Amino acid sequence: MTETRPVGWLSRTLQRLTADEQTIDAEELRAESASAGCEPLGSCRKGAVVTVTGRLKSVVYTPRETVPTLEAELFDGSGSVTLVWLGRRRIAGIEPGRTLTARGRFAAFDGKRVIYNPWYELGSC
Repeated sequence: MTETRPVGWLSRTLQRLTADEQTIDAEELRAESASAGCEPLGSCRKGAVVTVTGRLKSVVYTPRETVPTLEAELFDGSGSVTLVWLGRRRIAGIEPGRTLTARGRFAAFDGKRVIYNPWYELGSC
């Protein structure tokens, strides 16, 4: 039988002191997302219109034969989603490290989580 004990101040402090930088960053991003009232990416479901917030990890221009795309990976601490703008080569302010809030229909294709042509709002650097 497994017991779950309440996590106290000392336990949380020790966990933070021994955690690596990426884990602490992910926890902070999850807290920011929750305080902004956004949905965690880890719980978004296919077909739902979602509002998510996080940090851009990568931005890639992908030239295609038909329509060029700008793709950005958004990470919120619980998961990642690829934001895809069709027909765009560049969008001012969309760059790695920026905080961004996006809203759109959540999709999943071949295990890749995507929001196409999302509404977005840039946060501070």
